[in-house]
Amino acid sequence: MKFKKRKIKYAAIFFICWFAFLVFLIDGVLKFQTLVDYLGSYALVEISLLLLVILPTWAVYKFTKEK
Repeated sequence: MKFKKRKIKYAAIFFICWFAFLVFLIDGVLKFQTLVDYLGSYALVEISLLLLVILPTWAVYKFTKEK
């Protein structure tokens, strides 16, 4: 698989912005411990948050058009 610089750049920008938004949302607004208490598992919360960052970033990389 050959990586394209433009696609990586857009995916990296999206990753940084999306990650910052989720950190603000989870740590600032929803409180991480509240999510752990609600879902009952620290690992489940961590995995779901990782997937919420990785899957959209992969989608941005996959669907970005190369010139």
